[in-house]
Amino acid sequence: MIRTAIFTLALAATLFAGCGSDERDQAAAAAGPAPKTDTDGTASKARSSAPKKASAARRGTTIKAVNSQFGQILADGRGQAVYIFDKETSSRPKCYGACAKAWPPVLTNGRPVAGKGARAARLDTTRRRNGGRQVTLNGQPLYYYVDDAPGRVLCHNVDEFGGLWLVV
Repeated sequence: MIRTAIFTLALAATLFAGCGSDERDQAAAAAGPAPKTDTDGTASKARSSAPKKASAARRGTTIKAVNSQFGQILADGRGQAVYIFDKETSSRPKCYGACAKAWPPVLTNGRPVAGKGARAARLDTTRRRNGGRQVTLNGQPLYYYVDDAPGRVLCHNVDEFGGLWLVV
């Protein structure tokens, strides 16, 4: 009984410690990181000796509906939640530098793919400063939260970097 109570308290503390706190590293170690990005929002790519097919490289990022503690939300093909930044009122991204480290952009190599529960007509891309293609929903750039893991939403309705971050 005591072990269960301690475990429950520890789990709750971990979940509520997330966004904007110094405890990010602890949550990230437990959950596994979102795709890594450089400070300009470009995806860091691991080098592989295996050649990739051109068609695979051009396939876009999948966006699909998944269930969460907030009801149905949108996520990538792995089930990682995607967010919008309410400070961005157009398709032009404003999240760079430290912002892009905490909130990596959802990048794609091709046209985004609408998975189950998503509408293709609402998905598109915008260009980042470095030329990378970021997925948009209804014209708003999409982001990950660095400490989220597939199936886990830590930072819905959080005020960081001058605006609110909202799970979609």
